[in-house]
Amino acid sequence: MSDAECAVAVLRARGWTLATAESLTAGRVAAAVADVPGCSDVLRGGVVAYQADVKVDLLHVPSRDAAAGVVSRAVAEAMASGVRRRLRADVGVATTGVAGPEPHAGEPVGSVWIAVSTPEGSVSEHLNLKGDRESVRAGTVQAAMALIVRALGPTRE
Repeated sequence: MSDAECAVAVLRARGWTLATAESLTAGRVAAAVADVPGCSDVLRGGVVAYQADVKVDLLHVPSRDAAAGVVSRAVAEAMASGVRRRLRADVGVATTGVAGPEPHAGEPVGSVWIAVSTPEGSVSEHLNLKGDRESVRAGTVQAAMALIVRALGPTRE
C-alpha cells in the first residue's frame, strides 16, 4: 500500500475529510491523494499558497508569523488549521519549506515544515531533506502522508 493509500485509509476509517495547504509542494500532496481510487470520500480540496501574502490573506496565517519567516512551525501549523477551516474539512495538512535550488530567507535547501491539524489538535515536523529540488518536493509529499497516518492512526495517544 502506498503512502497516499495509507493516508486515505486512515481518513476513511475515521470518517474524516482532508484539505491541503501547500507551498513548496505546489499541489502535489493533493494530487497524491487524488491518485487513490475512492479519494472523493475524503478529499475536500487544496490551496496552493506559494507566496506569503496568500498564506496570510487566504489561510489566515498571522502576519507577524509570515513576516518572521514562512519556513517555520508557526506558519505550517497556521496553514494547516487555516485550510481546515476554509475548506470545512476535518483534517488540514500543510507544507512549507525550501525546495531549492537556492536557500531562501536564510533557510537552507531541504528545510521543510509539515503540519497536520485535526479536531484533536495539531502535530508538526521539521525535515532536513537532501538532494535536488525534485527530491526535496517528493520527500515532502511522502513525509506529509506519513504524518497524516501518524496523527490519525491507532497508535496516536
